[in-house]
Amino acid sequence: MDRTLLSATAKALVAPGKGLLAADESAGTCAKRFAAAGVADSEEMRRTYREMLFTTPAMKSTISGVILHDETIRQQHSSGQSFADYLNSIGVIPGIKVDGGTRDLAMAPGELVTDGLDGLQKRMKEYFAMGARFAKWRAVITIGEAIPTSRCIWANAHALARYAAICQEANIIPVVEPEVLLDGDHSIDRCFDVTEAMLRTMMSQLADNKVSIEHTILKASMVLSGKDAKNRASQAEVGARTVEVLKRTIPAAMPGIVFLSGGQSDIDSAAHLNEMNKPGVREGNPWPLTFSYSRALHFAALKVWRGKPENYKAAQNAFAHRCKMNSLAAKGKWTIESESAAK
Repeated sequence: MDRTLLSATAKALVAPGKGLLAADESAGTCAKRFAAAGVADSEEMRRTYREMLFTTPAMKSTISGVILHDETIRQQHSSGQSFADYLNSIGVIPGIKVDGGTRDLAMAPGELVTDGLDGLQKRMKEYFAMGARFAKWRAVITIGEAIPTSRCIWANAHALARYAAICQEANIIPVVEPEVLLDGDHSIDRCFDVTEAMLRTMMSQLADNKVSIEHTILKASMVLSGKDAKNRASQAEVGARTVEVLKRTIPAAMPGIVFLSGGQSDIDSAAHLNEMNKPGVREGNPWPLTFSYSRALHFAALKVWRGKPENYKAAQNAFAHRCKMNSLAAKGKWTIESESAAK
């Protein structure tokens, strides 16, 4: 394990004011999002859309790394460079999603576990050769009646830890993503308890599998009320409870934490992150807290683009705006007024 390389990668991924762009949607997920925006789906359209995002000038100052899909890391920029090489050329680190998606956990109705460990060591070596320097694995935890069970939490934590060990063996930074879903009518207190249980179990499994915490990044879900909850927590409470659960469970040795947006609106994603980085709060955080968003970064651009060449520049402007807003939030400098002032 090349600790020097891993340390440099981890530090760069959580550089001040920068975050990760999650552009790792599968072809199936892309097709659904394209359909919602009126875009005809094809491999070439997906390539063109990713190139539009990656060539937006604001990428250089706001995005530290891009999570790619297997299809995308094998595609090329129109110049003939691979996307990984192009991203490196603008100072952005290429990453790769390596999990195989979720399936039902046997004998556990309503619960899921993530596939993808088979053959992962071989695939990780290939991805490193292709330029990937970090990877991502997503586990999914559903809150419902009598779930999640401890068995589901353990199974997902164990898979995350095995994946992380394989990453580090290949000199790739593991981004571990135990997502507690927003779906449901649960309270913020219930989300807090489930998040705490998942993170504690995951940290135990990481230790058992000899994963170096100094070379691991957490992609966390925020502590939120369920999307169908009648009494929703305020933005300030979301920020405070999220920081509280992280301080209870995540060692200061971890180089940084990035957040998924998880179905939140563009504004809420920025506002909640900002709450955690405000002056007086930020100084007490033992790790940098920043973003790793998909929809909350580039869905606005997709809706502007609609697959039409004449909308290319306007779509880049929409993407740049979201990048800048979340960069401000990562520094505790976002305001609702900045949303209109920066346009």
